[in-house]
Amino acid sequence: MNNSTENNTFQYTYSAKQQAEIETIRKKYAPPTSTEDKMEQLRRLDAGVTRKATIYSIIIGLIGTLIMGIGTMVGQSTLFIPGIIIGVIGIAVLSAAYPVFMKLLKKEREKIAPEILKLTDELLQ
Repeated sequence: MNNSTENNTFQYTYSAKQQAEIETIRKKYAPPTSTEDKMEQLRRLDAGVTRKATIYSIIIGLIGTLIMGIGTMVGQSTLFIPGIIIGVIGIAVLSAAYPVFMKLLKKEREKIAPEILKLTDELLQ
């Protein structure tokens, strides 16, 4: 029997570095999956609550500091009394940053509490 010889060979080359690169490129183009770990979701929610309150309080603190600085510059010129008044207004705005932080933090925690409690119950079981 003179059959034509077929070359049925399988060739495979493996490169871990190449496979890792292929996976990172694939992740960029693959549709996003919503399989977020419950612990990651809990951390994200908790961080979001404090982030919003922190941003607002920092903005208020910066505005108060700028107003106080303007009062200092005005006070160094011949307008001493208006400089003191502007500086005191700046101190008042600056001192309002912490109460605003606490109020926003409490409000955001109350808003997100049911979801946080649900996730923690699921994680503790």
